[in-house]
Amino acid sequence: MDLRRLRRPRWIAAAASVVVLAAAGTWTAAASDDPPPVHRADQIMSIDGVRIDTSYFTTNGTERRPAVLLGHGFGGSKNDVRQQAQDLARDGYAVLTWSARGFGRSTGKVGLNDPDAEVKDVSKLIDWLARQPQVRLDKTGDPRVGVAGASYGGAISLLAAGHDDRVDAIAPSITYWNLSDALFPNGVFKKLWAGIFVNSAGGCDKFEPQICAMYERVAQSGTPDAQAERMLEERSPSAVAQDIKVPTLLVQGQTDSLFPLNQADQAAKAIRANGAPVDVDWIAGGHDGGDLETSRVQSRVAGWFDRYLKDDKSADTGPAFRVTRTLGTDTGDGETRLTGVTADTYPGLEGDDHRIALTGREQDFSNPAGASPPAVSALPGLGGGGLSQLSSLGVGVSLDFPGQYAAFESAPVRDDLRITGSPTVTVHVKSTTDDAVLFAKLYDVGANGGQTLPSQLVEPLRVEGAKAGKDVTVTLPAIDHDIEDGHRLRLVLASTDLGYASPAAPATYSVSLKSDLQVPTALSEKNTQAPLPAWVWWLPLAGAVLALILVATGRRRTTAPAAPEPELAEVPLQITDLSKRYARSADRYAVRDLSFRVDKGQVLGLLGPNGAGKTTTLRMLMGLIKPDGGEVRVFGHAIAPGAPVLSRVGAFVEGAGFLPHLSGRENLELYWRATGRPPEDAHLEEALEIAGLGDALSRAVRTYSQGMRQRLAIAQAMLGLPDLLILDEPTNGLDPPQIREMREVMIRYAAAGRTVIVSSHLLSEVEQSCTHLVVMDHGKLVQAGPVAEIVGSGDTLLVGTAVPVEQPVAEKVAALPGVASAITTDGGLLVRLDADGSAAQLVADLVRLEVPVAAVGPHRRLEDAFLTLIGDSA
Repeated sequence: MDLRRLRRPRWIAAAASVVVLAAAGTWTAAASDDPPPVHRADQIMSIDGVRIDTSYFTTNGTERRPAVLLGHGFGGSKNDVRQQAQDLARDGYAVLTWSARGFGRSTGKVGLNDPDAEVKDVSKLIDWLARQPQVRLDKTGDPRVGVAGASYGGAISLLAAGHDDRVDAIAPSITYWNLSDALFPNGVFKKLWAGIFVNSAGGCDKFEPQICAMYERVAQSGTPDAQAERMLEERSPSAVAQDIKVPTLLVQGQTDSLFPLNQADQAAKAIRANGAPVDVDWIAGGHDGGDLETSRVQSRVAGWFDRYLKDDKSADTGPAFRVTRTLGTDTGDGETRLTGVTADTYPGLEGDDHRIALTGREQDFSNPAGASPPAVSALPGLGGGGLSQLSSLGVGVSLDFPGQYAAFESAPVRDDLRITGSPTVTVHVKSTTDDAVLFAKLYDVGANGGQTLPSQLVEPLRVEGAKAGKDVTVTLPAIDHDIEDGHRLRLVLASTDLGYASPAAPATYSVSLKSDLQVPTALSEKNTQAPLPAWVWWLPLAGAVLALILVATGRRRTTAPAAPEPELAEVPLQITDLSKRYARSADRYAVRDLSFRVDKGQVLGLLGPNGAGKTTTLRMLMGLIKPDGGEVRVFGHAIAPGAPVLSRVGAFVEGAGFLPHLSGRENLELYWRATGRPPEDAHLEEALEIAGLGDALSRAVRTYSQGMRQRLAIAQAMLGLPDLLILDEPTNGLDPPQIREMREVMIRYAAAGRTVIVSSHLLSEVEQSCTHLVVMDHGKLVQAGPVAEIVGSGDTLLVGTAVPVEQPVAEKVAALPGVASAITTDGGLLVRLDADGSAAQLVADLVRLEVPVAAVGPHRRLEDAFLTLIGDSA
């Protein structure tokens, strides 16, 4: 079946041609460690008077290849997708990136993917691709082209497929299907996310005037009107649902209160109804944080395009449905480990329903005047490591105020219950006002009474005509969550929520149950895949999270801190017999009997496979979690939450959250003021000099590339010039030049007598930047010591010779007792010894064979040493 449409929008043919205003001139080679080299050409194109900033990526060769358009997220620019563009170019694609109207160096107003503006721009970019000699054509003017992107860029891929029949395949990620439904769910205004949208674009005047007027009108009234809903629907992929008929890979985030899973569900059903192949992938992260699984997702996108753009029938496009699950305490090691569960068909958000009886009488509660204080579920925009990630680990920090909600509970669950999809329940609602606004959420309640809100998701609903009483079927947010044996489910309907607009007028609501809770259980534990490396967006405002935890858990007894040890006063870090177990792993440890020491001036690499206990160790080091045994001492002081010595520690863990409209310098100054310490203690200029941001400090952070944001985050961690700097995956998302710069930052910082601890998966970078290593596996110390010592302890020797070794001589060496292999290299031999071999015996045998030996030494990369140390755990 031909999935490509026969029509082509008339306005495409009528539109003015693209004019190239400025170009990078000659092709420039983008950095790459592996051939083939990628070339990038930067151009400013004029489309109907608007300047669109583009970059074009290709490799050498005269063969024509498919093209890919890569869109960026809201508030970003083309620079955010540069690394993915380079990777796709190396895979044999011609890749075009661009900054959407109003972002980066592109002019024009933000139109929220207006079909007559941003979508039209994409079609003109496709026109341009059709004229490039590197691009494969299906016919004149019709290039073989796919479109991908996340969030804002994901929506433009869907819209492009609906408006331009030349698009052949798409891979949208964490995006919307109906923007009105996303920002006005069930007629309730998602005020915090809408405000973040406007702010991240640079303010209301950056938008098309009618959009700015709409936002101000709804923000003031607190209620979306029909005109606002219609405007957003017209700019949504759902408006062209019947015309999206191309193979579609939908990637959606589980920790996403902006574009939840139901947006991808609607898209999947509509596109599949058109006869197109559709696969669905629920990742661990989203706009509220968590792991975006960047490497895996981009690999899957590449496979998708290989199949549907290159016509490679052998390309692995992945399962029809995949959901990532956070193992957390299930693994017994305390790490935030991920696993994948798959199905041959996408089950949707309902199916295999399990009925659960809820109990509770009719309950009255109030909507307070001004809708204040509001209940708390998610904290939109705070990013990775925030409330949504805590909930995946069984930590409950949501907050409902007494007298402002009704609650109904189930009996304890007898066996583990996995919810995959949207639970539903019918309730009867009455109100003293004509309309009622409620916020429904389903808590997981532990045996001790503690409750967690899966992914921190809440479902708002506006009930019209509630004064006379009305039965309402509530469809709760879609989740993938395990309810343990002995836990209960608690349905809460609250009158307020921090993220949404509620009626300001006081009212009394009455709610009673009308049905059992219907829980979808479509996906069982099967086809489990290997754990994946973590990648997250921003570090949340720790104060907000900690405050909520204190409110939710109440006061706890504290013990007096251990006395300082004077003999360790100059030792940055001493860890002794450190152990940590989690509640569901009584006999399995996240960290067990861990001991090591870090001295001044060292750059220490903390290595280990996923689940080794690295992150748990760092959390205990920073006082975020309490060990079950052993201790952590920093400069002789025992670490505990709030310990004064922590002021000598700087940390960059899982990214950083910045206000996009402020400059880099303003963000750092604001952060330092929040610490309450004197401005002169910040040592701002010194930190900035080490980070090497230069003139970029005066620019708004929304204009920064990923590498610049990373360096700004490092500068933030270095404020106050802490004596101990902790960096967790500081090079995530950076390209090779940026990684090199980050390496230099760490080396410069330690050169002043300070100490750096870095956890990273890039072993080649660790080998070049670190002086010492600690290797962990299954929570235990495997080896610690200088990098040279660990790398040099292998069984492979480099034999330098005065003259090149002939192949017959190499074969004689390979046949020697104790030698597993011998191959010629530039300047000598590379000899691998077997279990019976020794360097001394090898030298004696080489002399006997009259090999002109000039030098003998160990030859092993850190990667080889690491794999040897951890074995199958890799």
